[in-house]
Amino acid sequence: MNPRWLKTLKEYVEALLVAVVLALIIRAFVVQAFKIPTGSMLETLQIGDQLLVSKFHYGLRLPFTDRVLVPVYEPARGDIVVFEYPFDEKLDVSRPNLKDVDFVKRVVGIPGDTVEIRAKEVLVNGQPVNAPYIQHTREDVEPNPLPEGHPAVSVDPQAYFDHCEDVSSTCRSKRDWMPKITVPEGKYFCMGDNRDESFDSRFWGFVDRAAIKGKAMVIYWSWTGPTNVRWSRIGRMLH
Repeated sequence: MNPRWLKTLKEYVEALLVAVVLALIIRAFVVQAFKIPTGSMLETLQIGDQLLVSKFHYGLRLPFTDRVLVPVYEPARGDIVVFEYPFDEKLDVSRPNLKDVDFVKRVVGIPGDTVEIRAKEVLVNGQPVNAPYIQHTREDVEPNPLPEGHPAVSVDPQAYFDHCEDVSSTCRSKRDWMPKITVPEGKYFCMGDNRDESFDSRFWGFVDRAAIKGKAMVIYWSWTGPTNVRWSRIGRMLH
């Protein structure tokens, strides 16, 4: 082979390797792409939206570990976060496909907050959470599992959050009602904006701080197929 071609080939290979290394560094430390597969965050996020998630926003981590080397911000109420689903081998036996799967939800309660749900209304530290992004698609409200006027109860999270799905009256009551619960240190209570159609902290409990991978920042692409690109959503910042 011509020495000039060898030199050109070497340059191309070196450039490709540098590009791959840079891409891996960016994905590990700075930003990661995430595609919305379900409607649990409607109307904020549509199925087919593709997001850029800032991994640096909550701190620089040691690769392949949960250890934060350089802390930046802590997750705040209202943040849209991407995290690894808290898979439980026993409670999720019928959902093996959720192991090592990333979810996207909104932070509702931070460590030390009390969270309560009464007839679909979410109260954090005794105050109703009212925001334009909250959506309810069902008018029905399950009966309160606790009698009216019942005093606040202390709930053991491990006993309460049983990972049930919306298939029984008992499970649906958890969609609409939840006794006052305090978010533990290092944990977060997260919910979908589409409150009636979201599998979230009401059913499977708190999100570990170490499981949170980053903050969703912007929609960089959105479509339902090659013939339906949602141009108006591209570049939209997330709040």
